[in-house]
Amino acid sequence: MQLDICEIFYSLQGESTFAGMPCIFIRLSGCNLSCSWCDTRYANEEYHSMTFDQILKKVASYHCNLIEVTGGEPLLQNDTPALISMLLEKKYKVLLETNGSKSIKNIPSHCIKIIDIKCPSSNESDSFLSENIRFLTERDEIKFVIGSRKDYEFAKSIIKNKLPKISQKKIHLSPVFGQIPLNVIAAWMIEDNLLARLSLQQHKIIWEPDKREV
Repeated sequence: MQLDICEIFYSLQGESTFAGMPCIFIRLSGCNLSCSWCDTRYANEEYHSMTFDQILKKVASYHCNLIEVTGGEPLLQNDTPALISMLLEKKYKVLLETNGSKSIKNIPSHCIKIIDIKCPSSNESDSFLSENIRFLTERDEIKFVIGSRKDYEFAKSIIKNKLPKISQKKIHLSPVFGQIPLNVIAAWMIEDNLLARLSLQQHKIIWEPDKREV
């Protein structure tokens, strides 16, 4: 089996509850959405095919146990669940970041799913497959990228009405970098006592915001 890969690299995890930890990133090519603030559009155009053996050899060279499978949208490729299963069998801890528009039903339960529920400013807020909420486990996480007050209210409504079983530690509000003042969204969350975590994109703070492979 093989997959279309945009890039594989080793850096620090910039988001999620694993932020700050060394992590290997496997970025798959292709996406079915076109978010207004997307910072990985190159993943739609850049790819090379790699067999599972080639992928495994590459990730083994980094001597790190944490791997994130991301995109683009990794679940567009039919063999992605098989890759995740193989990595889990090799005793890697695996994160999957997905936009939530494709079913996570067949993703191995030990894989930590990080679902990015799109808010209105992305222009893709109708893309979320609501049945995915049923397949979430206590390991999984939810992310909302916030670019406006409307986005915040959208996220707040979903958190309160549809995510009562998800730990607030694993629900992330991630401001669009440079677009919304951090103290503003922090004030909203405090005022509403919102049960979620304010999560910054650490990699864009540590390195230049547009730098790749970080």
